[in-house]
Amino acid sequence: MAEEESGQLRPMPDDWKRALAVVAHPDDMEYGVSGAIARWTDEGREVTYLLATRGEAGIDGMRPEEAAQVREREQLASAAAVGVERVEFLDHRDGVIEYGLRLRRDIAAAIRRHRPELVVTVNHRDNWPGGWLNMADHRHTGQAALDAVRDAGNRWVFQELLAEGLEPWQGVRWVAVAASPLSTHAVDITATFERAVESLLCHRAYLEGLGQTEEDVRRFLREGAERSGRRFGGVLATEFELLPM
Repeated sequence: MAEEESGQLRPMPDDWKRALAVVAHPDDMEYGVSGAIARWTDEGREVTYLLATRGEAGIDGMRPEEAAQVREREQLASAAAVGVERVEFLDHRDGVIEYGLRLRRDIAAAIRRHRPELVVTVNHRDNWPGGWLNMADHRHTGQAALDAVRDAGNRWVFQELLAEGLEPWQGVRWVAVAASPLSTHAVDITATFERAVESLLCHRAYLEGLGQTEEDVRRFLREGAERSGRRFGGVLATEFELLPM
């Protein structure tokens, strides 16, 4: 087992005010990260969500046109439960997100608009902790977010953004990768764990489609938070791979 996987986790930096969370789907933040988001917003930090899709391909028994509307509503409620007021959707196609210039440009534009110091994104690596295979939407969105941080700071990349009034932003200091197999840092979510559960339960139609109950949700989040906490002083925790920019 790599040292990063087995060693103790360090506290996340706290000398920042604005974060942008970039994920592929509604529910991606809620499966393990929203407890950290709740703590940050409670501390007065500003967090914005940016979703590549509306999750329209995520419910087998519901047509994509309907699912997009349902899942958007659920995501807005879920974000509100942890103090996030701004949620933006890029309308890339769920299930077939392509890594490329369009996705990088869209994320870079959002970084320039919101001027975060911290970017949070989904695991871009091939596997989840434990070895399970990651899916393409997560990999492509995470990798594009990493590359878009640099794109956002370069005046001569995506020059059309200048015409939209979006000046370069070089103020991103870190990217925090959620659910990475190479996690290095963590956030104590003991006080916000119940809010994390509430935020995932807001995805009611999605959970029903998966056949998951409130008990399933609570057990999944609790087990993950306890597992992370064993490397972080025994508290309930959310872990990240922190990449300095």
